[in-house]
Formats: sequence, C-alpha cells, structure tokens
Amino acid sequence: MDTTTTPAQTTPSAQGAPAPAVRLTEAAVAQVKKVIQDQGFQDYLFSIRVVPAGCSGLGYDLNMVREAKPHDIQWEQDGVKITTDALSSQYLAGTEIDFVSSITGAGFKFNNPNAKSSCGCGTSFST
Repeated sequence: MDTTTTPAQTTPSAQGAPAPAVRLTEAAVAQVKKVIQDQGFQDYLFSIRVVPAGCSGLGYDLNMVREAKPHDIQWEQDGVKITTDALSSQYLAGTEIDFVSSITGAGFKFNNPNAKSSCGCGTSFST
C-alpha cells in the first residue's frame, strides 16, 4: 500500500499574490464542499479572517462570500476557492484548519503556530 502523501494543491490569485500558508485538511475541504453543495454556494469563496474577539483578543471568522474585497488574497485548494485579507494572512501563516466531529459536537479546529495563548473555550487566541 502506498503511504506517500502529497501537499494540497493551492493556486495563487490572478493578481499574482502568493497563496498564504494556510492549509485545509481533507476533512475541512470535504466540509466546506458539503456546505457549498447543501447551501447553494456554488460560486462563493470561503473567507477566512482574523477579527477582534473573545477574551484572548483575536478570533477566527469563517464565511461564504459572493466576492472578495478589493486587495484580498485569493487562492484555491482542492477545488475550494478561498480568500483572506493581508492582515489576517500574517496571523494565519502556517495554520492548518481541520474539521473534527465528536460526540460533543463538530467544528473547524485551527492549529495556528502564531497563537501564543488561547482562551479556555478555544474560540480566541493572542499572539
């Protein structure tokens, strides 16, 4: 059995900006594609942003958006069109986003090497 893995395919935006170092796991890609299919978001982008939030100061904002904002960074991974802003991309560099499901619930999980601390509930972080 072949156990070789290949990195996720990302394509930078037409503006020539490099794709940020954010990677979705297979489970996260599958979940985003499921939302796109189930909710009718076929021509939308998956928006990943860092916003002021929570007791640690920063949080993640995930949305499906019809179009990117001017100057946003856009890329595609495994058929999912993704966008973020330049400021968020600095906080997200090196982040892996997974989708986990357990008996207590399901949701996106961020493995962010830039987060120095996080709140007790895990919804916000600080750098």
